[in-house]
Amino acid sequence: MIYLSNKKALCIAGAETLIFGVKRLRYKNVIFDFDGTLCDTSQGVINSVFYALDSLGVEVDRNNIDTNRFIGPPLLFTFQEYLKADAKTAQELVKKYRERYTNSCLLESELYPGIKDLLKRLCAGGFSLGIASSKPTKYITELLSYFGISKYFSAVCGVSFNADCESKASIIMRCMDELGGSAKNSLVIGDTHYDIDAACADFVDSCAVSWGFESTDILVEAGARYVAKSAGDIENIAMGLYETTVQSDLIYDGKILQLKKNRALLSDGSEAERELVVHSGGVAVAAITENNEILLVRQFRTGAGGVLSELPAGKLESGENPQEAAIRELKEECGCEAENIFEIAAVYPTPAYCSEVIHIYGALGLSFGEAKPDSGEFLDSFTMPFQRAVQLCLSNEISDAKTVIGILKMKERLEKQAQKKETQNTD
Repeated sequence: MIYLSNKKALCIAGAETLIFGVKRLRYKNVIFDFDGTLCDTSQGVINSVFYALDSLGVEVDRNNIDTNRFIGPPLLFTFQEYLKADAKTAQELVKKYRERYTNSCLLESELYPGIKDLLKRLCAGGFSLGIASSKPTKYITELLSYFGISKYFSAVCGVSFNADCESKASIIMRCMDELGGSAKNSLVIGDTHYDIDAACADFVDSCAVSWGFESTDILVEAGARYVAKSAGDIENIAMGLYETTVQSDLIYDGKILQLKKNRALLSDGSEAERELVVHSGGVAVAAITENNEILLVRQFRTGAGGVLSELPAGKLESGENPQEAAIRELKEECGCEAENIFEIAAVYPTPAYCSEVIHIYGALGLSFGEAKPDSGEFLDSFTMPFQRAVQLCLSNEISDAKTVIGILKMKERLEKQAQKKETQNTD
């Protein structure tokens, strides 16, 4: 999901739309922070901070020190402002920090999930990528080379060991200059309020990431235009394939769902109304018997205006674990328990206007007892040869979406298992 900060006005009026092949680019340059945005360097940073403090005999309460404060801003600034060290002591702490970090930064760092693929896709899509970080450039380039991602960046702007107190806003400006872009067509990606504050100071749009070292609430408060919850969100934001909710009004609050009327800001700066059904989600189970039959239920569905044949399914309670819900629904509707239950899909049945996610499980090793449907729930459970169920899905005689998906996903899984077993027997 992608969200808009409504606390502050947009950093800029909006970036112009560019065309690259068949892709519509909202931004030209994507400028990343490093620590906490591209790479999790926390272990090396924290260990090196404590090494520096111990080396100089600086006493701190390790249980109460906020080590995340050392990730993002210049170290000299943090040692002075956060730990109240005098200028000389702060400089010595930085030296000791680097004494250890220089030899350990590669071993105590890792890229965040999806980052390498994101960089590859952005470059293939025509974006120019840069890094603007308060980390020394030497460390950044070593880590980029170590992870094999140097080739994706046209500009790497960090600081030098002799001048490491340059403002983040200045570093971002340097990066934009090297990329040949402007504030209007650039997007800054960061994980701390230092990144967001600097972007706004430079009149550049900014995107906060949810996996870094500072709460997204703080970053939205600082003026982040977007929040990305995954690496893929960054690509979608950069391309303009997004819309952001700026106002949400509750119209109806029912037992099963809520209805909201939202106001959305579109990628071209215009606004539109959206009606949203808020649903806690559901589960469905494709349970296969030892005779290769699938367990189904018949029940009346108001939306279809008739009786449908479906997988056993039900609504998630607030905060309920989906697998536990699947086990519950299978037992309630069919009196069935499974030795082996596993998730095979998670799908949005109607994402244009509904937030519901249905988690679909497969189940094997079945045993049967007494079914106990909920009060007011009238249904009939039955079995059908699995291959027949597949044929009915393909002919649209079974038309319930979650059931079609569950049956075909289960077919794929069983076929792969059979192929694997055949290969093992052959070997």
